[in-house]
Order: sequence, then C-alpha cells, then structure tokens
Amino acid sequence: MSKNDLLDLPQDDRGKSKSYATAACVNVSGGTQPECVSTTAPITYIRGPVTVKIPVVLAELTVQVNLNSMITLPEPALEIKRIKKRLKVTQCLLLQDTNVLFLKGFVRKNIEYATRSCANAEGVCGDIRHCTVDVPFSCSTPVTFNGATPATLNLNTREEFEFFRTQDLSDREFAEKDFLLSGDMSEFNQISQEYFNELPFCELISARIVEYDELINRIRPAHTKLPFEEKEFKQIEEKMVLFITLKILQNQQVIVPSQST
Repeated sequence: MSKNDLLDLPQDDRGKSKSYATAACVNVSGGTQPECVSTTAPITYIRGPVTVKIPVVLAELTVQVNLNSMITLPEPALEIKRIKKRLKVTQCLLLQDTNVLFLKGFVRKNIEYATRSCANAEGVCGDIRHCTVDVPFSCSTPVTFNGATPATLNLNTREEFEFFRTQDLSDREFAEKDFLLSGDMSEFNQISQEYFNELPFCELISARIVEYDELINRIRPAHTKLPFEEKEFKQIEEKMVLFITLKILQNQQVIVPSQST
C-alpha cells in the first residue's frame, strides 16, 4: 500500500493499514483442472541377449518373533482407549556362507489411555493421555533359499614370493668353492588380491502383530469415590507375536535372452 493510498483512507482506517496489507499479502485462485491431456511416447530399449545386474530374490519367508514385556505408564490410568503399532527393523543380515538370518528391531507402540481428574459414585471424568514406547526384539533364524542361489564368495588372497640369490662365503670358514644358495632375505615381496562381494539385503513385505495386553495391579484409589467397577493401574504386561514376511535379495548379473518380435 503506497503513501497516497494511506492518505485516501479514512482517519480511523489508517492505523489498520499495516494489518490489512499483511492479511491480504497472499491470494491463491484456481486449482486442479478436470482433465489433463497425455500422449504415448515411444519406449527406447536394447534388444537381447544382454547381461544386466539386477536384484534377484534369494528367499521369501515369514519369521515368527515372540515377545513378552512389561510397560509402566507415567501416571495411573483407568482404561486403555487405543494402541497403534508400527514395526521397525534395524538389522536384517544374512551371514554369508551360511543360511542364518539375523533380525533386530522394535515395535513402536503409541498407547492412548484415560486418566482421572474428578470422580464420584455416578461417574468419572479426566483427560486422554498417550505414551509412546519402543519394544525391542532380536533373533536369528535359518533360511531356505527358495529363489536364486547366493553368489559364491570370492576370498581375499595374500601370497609371498622371493628370488634366488647366490652369496660368496670366502670371508668365512668355508672352502673357496663354496657359495650360499638361498632366497634373498634383504627384500619382501607379496601379491595381494581383494574382492568386493555383493552383500544380500532385505525388503519388508508385510507384518502381522497379534498381542495380548493385561492390566496389572488394578486398584481402587483410597479416599476417592468412583463407580463400583472403576479401578486404576500403571503397569501393562504384554505378550506379542510378530509375523514378519520379507524378501532376501542380492545384486547379481543375469543374462536376458533376445525376444522374437
């Protein structure tokens, strides 16, 4: 808003010009149109046979993990209203040259519960609170490779070699015709080779969680009137079974044959 615009405003509105300009600084109009036009573009590709490096599936499996944990809330609660769960895997490692898979992670649980602010014999009122906890797990399981075979491990090598040397022994207590025939100890020679193998990796497909939560030590608070069935607790004993379905993959070179057109 210019200075001349301010002079054109009534006297009572000049003090409001700054807030008015701020409120009107953004204006959005329009939006999504009902239809967009698209045309098919040709796809460029290479005809086989060709060798490509792609992830191949070594195994697909479902792992069962059993958990038993105790959760203590920060305050007394009357009841659990809702629990939301999310699986988080922090380690999924296939130990090379074996079929043992190591798993590690946790279940993130967001617990919503009701608390007591005021109560009498007819009812109880309070707030809905929440508490988020991580329940850890760690296990290992054998794997059946029902897909491709894991690539053969290439092992690093280190080999030493030396050169033949003839040394004169005339200055020692040997005959003049004697010579020392041996390897040269004045040098060290080595050939080393290292390989960078492809490490298998995991992808999560699905997770099914079955749990049983039991409220521990439910008691009626002293010197407080509550409806007859109401009690408070702070501890939850949890029994949980995880069914984790995952894939184990490894980058390998694959020959793609030609396709007749």
